[in-house]
Amino acid sequence: MPIVVDIDVLLARRKMSVGELAERVGITPANLAVLKNGRAKAVRFTTLAALCEALDCQPGDLLRWEAESLTDEATAAGRLL
Repeated sequence: MPIVVDIDVLLARRKMSVGELAERVGITPANLAVLKNGRAKAVRFTTLAALCEALDCQPGDLLRWEAESLTDEATAAGRLL
């Protein structure tokens, strides 16, 4: 997926654990792991706002877009080049 979630970077900068962040945000550590590992298909704005508040950051600090390579897109679509 071309949207990358940089929670790990901010956790390291804040010296905060996943469990502590999950507690502050009000979600389970398992759900935070899904988001952190790039497996989430969506994120609620309320969750994004809570993450920003807990990490003292802006949404752009958490989310970034990376273009997929042509090979990645073909593989994702089930085609081989």
